[in-house]
Amino acid sequence: MTRVLIADDHAMVRDGLRHILRSASAFEVVGEANDGASTIALIRSTDADVLVLDLSMPGRNGVELIKQIKDEKPALRILVLTMHAEQQYAVRAFKAGASGYVTKESASAELVSAVTKVASGGVYVSVSMAERFALSLNEPVDTLPHQRLSDREFDVFRRIAAGQTITEIAQELCVSTKTISTYKTRILEKMQMPHEAALVRYAMRHKLFGEDDEI
Repeated sequence: MTRVLIADDHAMVRDGLRHILRSASAFEVVGEANDGASTIALIRSTDADVLVLDLSMPGRNGVELIKQIKDEKPALRILVLTMHAEQQYAVRAFKAGASGYVTKESASAELVSAVTKVASGGVYVSVSMAERFALSLNEPVDTLPHQRLSDREFDVFRRIAAGQTITEIAQELCVSTKTISTYKTRILEKMQMPHEAALVRYAMRHKLFGEDDEI
């Protein structure tokens, strides 16, 4: 029996994931969390084989959370389940230590296969994501401006580009507005952009978020 933890800030999503896994009969959901802090507390207190992790919960940046979890529980396999279908997020998640990456829209069809593969020591990527990775091999090797950003800077950049205010971002990431303002300044400098509007245009041009993207 594979022991699974679920971390997602939406109760309905957790309910759906729990139902899918229990229906497969090979899994036991042994704990749930709804933000970064409770996820860390959960992995410290509960032994499990796989953590199904939402990349965009309140608190710590999802990629930073993956790194901390792997530092504390190296053997715990992490399957990222997220709204973010962009290759850039997937690359950062895998580099941080994730073993699988599935979008929420494909979760009902792929979750069981993904958890099974990750639990057995393998790596899982959806077909659509694998195609994106393959296509990226033909892209120029020059580093794009957004690829110069740290994981936290990239997260803040996408939130700014999606229209969130400094105050909103600070509240969701549980930091001060001064901290987010510092990130914004650093992002503009690293990407050599003059203002926020340029960041929005850049994000749209490079398709770093879709019309229905959810931060």
